[in-house]
Amino acid sequence: MKLHLNSDAGQLLFSGYGDDHVFINGHRHEASLLLTTRGIEVAPWAGLHFDALTAAHFEWIANRKLDILLLGTGNRLRFPHPSLTQALAEARIGLEVMNLGALCRTYNILAAEGRSVGAAVLIEPNAQGASLQA
Repeated sequence: MKLHLNSDAGQLLFSGYGDDHVFINGHRHEASLLLTTRGIEVAPWAGLHFDALTAAHFEWIANRKLDILLLGTGNRLRFPHPSLTQALAEARIGLEVMNLGALCRTYNILAAEGRSVGAAVLIEPNAQGASLQA
């Protein structure tokens, strides 16, 4: 899927995605990550499936200064148990769960508005599907 948005040339934004990857400013990433307006971090859940997410993963995110976290759960919508995301609520970080395409589009809009947003991308091992690039 191609994504287009006029923005600051130095800003990190999603430029495409597929079932097993995302493009950020034209560079392909095939591992789970956290994207914020401050940069890209390899996620501690890299290489794990959705069912392996723990409270510690969300505690790791809660230590970042964010107003809202977008959680991309691949090509289908899956919600983590509230007990796992309690650290986000305690840190007053809003959580929105969405599929990967919606995450990419929503992140780009919020980041372009100057919002303090994070995109937690879950790319599961052996994900298969179409590879759409920008």
